[in-house]
Amino acid sequence: MNRDLVWCLIVLTLSIVPAAARATVVVPADLNELVRGSLAIVRGRVVSVQAREGDGRRIERLVRVHALSYYKGDLGEDVMFRVPGGTLGRYRTLVIGAPEYVEGEEVVLFLNARGPSMPYVLGLFQGTYRVTTDELAKTRVVVPAGLQATSRTERVVRGDGSRDPIALSAFEAQLRQLVATASAAGARP
Repeated sequence: MNRDLVWCLIVLTLSIVPAAARATVVVPADLNELVRGSLAIVRGRVVSVQAREGDGRRIERLVRVHALSYYKGDLGEDVMFRVPGGTLGRYRTLVIGAPEYVEGEEVVLFLNARGPSMPYVLGLFQGTYRVTTDELAKTRVVVPAGLQATSRTERVVRGDGSRDPIALSAFEAQLRQLVATASAAGARP
C-alpha cells in the first residue's frame, strides 16, 4: 500500500510539472526601423536552402543568396544567412514567423548579425520582401511584409492599399532615402 502511494505521488508530480515551452514573439517593425536596425540590405536571388542541426539540437536552414545589389552594407557576392526551423531527415522544426525561401526566387533582405556570427533576417518574415513581376503591368514589383508597425490599433481592411505591391524602382528609391537619412542621423551606415 505504501509503495502504491509513492508511485501515485511520483505520477502526480510528473503530471503537474510543466514542460518547457517555447514561443515566437514578433514585434511589428516599419520599413524605417528595419533600415535602421539592419547591418546590410541586399536584393538577390536565392541559390540554395539547406537544413542543418544548429545549437541546442534545433533545426535551422542555411540560405545562400547571390547578391544583385546592396542598398546598405556589403557582405560579398554571395551571402549566407540562418533561418530558424526546417526539415532534417524525418525531423521538422516549425517556427512561426520564420520566412520560407525557394531556390530561384528574388528577394530583398534586411540582415543583421551579432558579433562574428552568421547573419540572420531581421524581424523574421518582416525582413523579407519578395520581388516578382506584375503580369498585367509588366513591371517588377516588391510585395511588402504582412505585418507593419503602427502607432495605433488598426482594423485590418480587405483590399487595403498599404499592402499592395510597390514598383521595384519606387521601393529602391524609398530604401536609398531611408538609408541616407539613417546615416545622417548616426545609425549604422
